[in-house]
Amino acid sequence: MRGFGELDGRKQFADVRGGWNERGVSFSVLVTGKRQPVWCRESRVDESDGFQIWLDTRATHNVHRATRFCHRFVFLPIGAGPSYRDPVGDQMLINRARENANPVRPGDLRVRGTLTKDGYLLECCVPATSLTGYDPSEYDKLGFFYAVMDRELGWQTQSVSTQFPIDEDPSIWTTLELNRPAKK
Repeated sequence: MRGFGELDGRKQFADVRGGWNERGVSFSVLVTGKRQPVWCRESRVDESDGFQIWLDTRATHNVHRATRFCHRFVFLPIGAGPSYRDPVGDQMLINRARENANPVRPGDLRVRGTLTKDGYLLECCVPATSLTGYDPSEYDKLGFFYAVMDRELGWQTQSVSTQFPIDEDPSIWTTLELNRPAKK
């Protein structure tokens, strides 16, 4: 998924790719070009190098406050465990939400992080059981937004920048169409 930040002259430092099936949605994020070490702390996810996604399982773009079908997840390549070497996957609340999505149980989100010489590879999965209202057979669209945050390189967002209320207004998220392969 290419970000539209290039149109604003913002440097793209992450390659973000996604996929879906009935069991959930998955993403891989490859960050390159870092000169400083990756910095992540499970207790300070908003200040850490990592990846956040916002998903609306109803793709309703006519509301400005999140509903119970809106989710926010954060994934870090490292930052947990005794030596901060374990990856992190967690659900976050959406500011000003009318109603919060069902809470995710610890360990439901799957994440793997691999440090590279100039960044990291992050692979993450949000299972369908962690997405309130996720039913691709009935709703074939998702509201979607992502941000790759890096203390050194800045933010890379999917479309508009942080000048807009991206973290709380689902009306400005994009739409992902969950296309099925054509039958032969």
